Amino acid sequence: MSIAIGIDSSTQSCKVLAVDLETGAIRSSGSAPHPDGTSVDPVHWERALAKAWNDGGIRGSADVAGVSVAAQQHGMVALDAENRPVHDALLWNDTRSAGAAEDMVAELGAAAWAEAVNVVPVASFTLTKLAWLARNRPELAAKVERVVLPHDYLNYRLTGRFFTDRSDASGTAYYSAAADTYRADLLRKYFGRLPELPPVLAPQESGGTLLPDWDAGGVPVGAGAGDNAGAALGLGISPGDVVVSVGTSGTVFTSAREPVNDPSGAVAGFADATGAYLPLLAMINSARVMAATGAMLGVDLPELDRLALSAAPDAAGLTLLPYLDGERTPNLPYATGGLVGLTRSNMTPENLARAAVLAVLNSLADAQELLRVRGIPVEKVLLIGGGSKSRALRQAAADVFGVPVEVPAAAEYVALGAARQAAWAATGSLPQWKPALDAAYEPDPGADWGAEVRRRFTAARMSLYGV
Repeated sequence: MSIAIGIDSSTQSCKVLAVDLETGAIRSSGSAPHPDGTSVDPVHWERALAKAWNDGGIRGSADVAGVSVAAQQHGMVALDAENRPVHDALLWNDTRSAGAAEDMVAELGAAAWAEAVNVVPVASFTLTKLAWLARNRPELAAKVERVVLPHDYLNYRLTGRFFTDRSDASGTAYYSAAADTYRADLLRKYFGRLPELPPVLAPQESGGTLLPDWDAGGVPVGAGAGDNAGAALGLGISPGDVVVSVGTSGTVFTSAREPVNDPSGAVAGFADATGAYLPLLAMINSARVMAATGAMLGVDLPELDRLALSAAPDAAGLTLLPYLDGERTPNLPYATGGLVGLTRSNMTPENLARAAVLAVLNSLADAQELLRVRGIPVEKVLLIGGGSKSRALRQAAADVFGVPVEVPAAAEYVALGAARQAAWAATGSLPQWKPALDAAYEPDPGADWGAEVRRRFTAARMSLYGV
């Protein structure tokens, strides 16, 4: 029995799956935590990978056909001539480079950035972090010989070589997925010079073979991917399928055949892990809105779900604006939440619980509308993430989104996508593994409450925030 190894190195942890090459069935798995924080010594990623690898029973296996790594995007790993970090890796959620990002947009203009690299700089992107390093720690910036991303660093630890892929490179703000080339001019302008960068491989390519340290020498290691591209590959999405991930934060992304250029910066025009594109939107406030509402009502999440299910479908006119921690989409970094339409008759725990669920769905529906505005079809939603376990959210989603909703069975889709890519690199063919479905919902053609909820939410958002 041959197996493909998929690795998901996220902000929180490293997960390793051993997947049957033919069927996609998971044969074993392992995991290990990463340290908290928004900056970290990359050696922790390697140690976590080694532990997860061992816990998954992979060391010593003669059945490994291929390996691939999907990892958190955007992180800055700046290395010296001996490939040692000159500074802790700055992760995607480290905001110290926000000022650098604002300066970049002010200098060149959002439209020029979108044209050049299909994204508009924000603090997440690697180039802004390099600009911060050059500006604030010039003595360390002077030592930088090579810049890589988190998954590139693990590729090096697995094979002794650095290499990357289009999906992860497209989140740096110094690589054009449309032109398939690094923008050396932008690095020289904002970092001061051009460090060595990893080659960008095609999705099916192998960048090297496993070192003997991993007990499986000669096994090909695939190009790898960014985490969202890995999830898309694990889910097997096609154009028209929109993935809605309801985690602590929210993510909406889809597959597109052509690059997306959005000067507003709302839709990031990333590449995917198949040779196409992965337009993506991110929201700061998602499942955390339901958690905060539960805390205010003094109930746990299952009880919040029960309350929401017992309320009127439209929360009896109550509308919650979910921007509790500011927001990225829409761009409202200093906003707070709002509660609109409150009356004595609808001021109940049930309606507030329902309003919280609808607030999350409305925010995600706004993101889908931005895809449609850019000419990207939204035909079906795949609902994933911890928040998708909410029965109230699942049942309301199709009526709020206005399209069919499927809930895939819970799985580690980033690691599964990496395993699928590993199989591709090993065999030359992309396996057609299909995720199992947990549930499916259709919009109710006889109910108009979903459209009314969308109308009220849009009106409240425009009234309070002007967007």
